[in-house]
Amino acid sequence: MTFSDEDIYTAVKNYLPTVSEYVNSHGGGIELLAAKDGTVYIKLIGACGGCSMSLMTTKMVVQKKLRELIHPEINIVNVDGTVENEVPQGAYIS
Repeated sequence: MTFSDEDIYTAVKNYLPTVSEYVNSHGGGIELLAAKDGTVYIKLIGACGGCSMSLMTTKMVVQKKLRELIHPEINIVNVDGTVENEVPQGAYIS
């Protein structure tokens, strides 16, 4: 991917209100945390934060829409407190 971490972060930030509509309709929200190497780190909050469907929401709603709007290879990770889903060192954080 030829975009910088800052470029991807900014693009996601700009499109987040559009992408958040589904999550908001379920009593949740999306917090943008960071970007690194084509991966964007978010945190689902509100009712969606502890939902058992949060992985499905992250991949099938948020990631799918951002791939359509920004780049087909962008990856979205929901930072949910597990070790494998942490924001990595050196990630761009606004």
